[in-house]
Amino acid sequence: MDVAQLIARRASAQIVTCDVDMIMRDALSLLANRRIGAMPVLRNGEVAGIFSERDVIYCLEREGEASLNKPVGEVMTAPAITIAPSSRIEDALEMMTRRRVRHLPVVEDGAMRGFVSIGDLVKAQVDAIAGEAEAMRTYIQTA
Repeated sequence: MDVAQLIARRASAQIVTCDVDMIMRDALSLLANRRIGAMPVLRNGEVAGIFSERDVIYCLEREGEASLNKPVGEVMTAPAITIAPSSRIEDALEMMTRRRVRHLPVVEDGAMRGFVSIGDLVKAQVDAIAGEAEAMRTYIQTA
């Protein structure tokens, strides 16, 4: 299975994003209210970086509470590590492990097509393995 098949099940309007100029305090509220750990940060409609819980922790540790009034563009992880829709799920998982990230924007021709988490990818792998096991059981029972 490739990443395109995974994101085809979702509407791109469901992706929560913010702009580089959003204040970190507002972005934190967005993460909390949507119960998510990260979101793509856009500049003129293109992915400029990722804003995550880790960015908040590191920034607060370095600069204290005053950092909550900074623009997200100053505290995000940039540049964003992205993946193409044609990438295999196994390759995406390997990249996440190697680069130590938990979220990847799916980008094609400069435009964001989706956003996947490590949980999304692991679930897809588990579902695929379960499907293969069921097919094998059926085959054995009918042979």
